[in-house]
Amino acid sequence: MKRIAIIDDEQDILNVLERYLSKNGYDVQTFSNPQSGLNSVKSGSYDLLLLDIMMPVLDGLSLLKELYESKVDTKVVMMTAFDTLEKSLEAHKYGASNYITKPFKSLDQVKVKLEELL
Repeated sequence: MKRIAIIDDEQDILNVLERYLSKNGYDVQTFSNPQSGLNSVKSGSYDLLLLDIMMPVLDGLSLLKELYESKVDTKVVMMTAFDTLEKSLEAHKYGASNYITKPFKSLDQVKVKLEELL
């Protein structure tokens, strides 16, 4: 069973994604606190990380850079409400494989992007 970590400061997003992905056969762990999510991803073995870009205290790009510098081998999909080329390029530079814009058009679309990477 593939393990997915989700880091997002919006509890509603975490709940919806956890419920949907768990029903579709994934082992899902969610984190609303970016620092505890970062610590878990660094010490755990996840197949994929869904990571929000805009979060207070520790934003997703800073978290992604830290994972990159720590050589954590986990595929990363960024989530953002702001579809900017600049942020996408920066995320790609630090190892993000893809990104998803919020609000999601459909959860099936999210699943397809994840399955492409897994």
